[in-house]
Amino acid sequence: MPNNASAKKRVRQTAKKTMINKAVKTKFRNASKKLYKAIEQGEDASSVASMLSEVYSTLDKAAKVGTIHKNTASRKKARLTATVKSYVQAKQ
Repeated sequence: MPNNASAKKRVRQTAKKTMINKAVKTKFRNASKKLYKAIEQGEDASSVASMLSEVYSTLDKAAKVGTIHKNTASRKKARLTATVKSYVQAKQ
């Protein structure tokens, strides 16, 4: 238990930041799951591309705020792009 005022404040700040970070990460995970589900169900390439754009947006926002590292966001985007690219090529 925190004993002084600054320690109590840090506990409050940490709880608030944790909630924000969880929300940002959850938003990314939901968007990527939606993308993978669309690929599994065989949706058309244009809708998959628009979903990829949404995932990019969530990753960029997470990296901008500092929830995830920018290199992590870049790596995830590269892997998602490779998946979508192979899907689009197989679809044609």
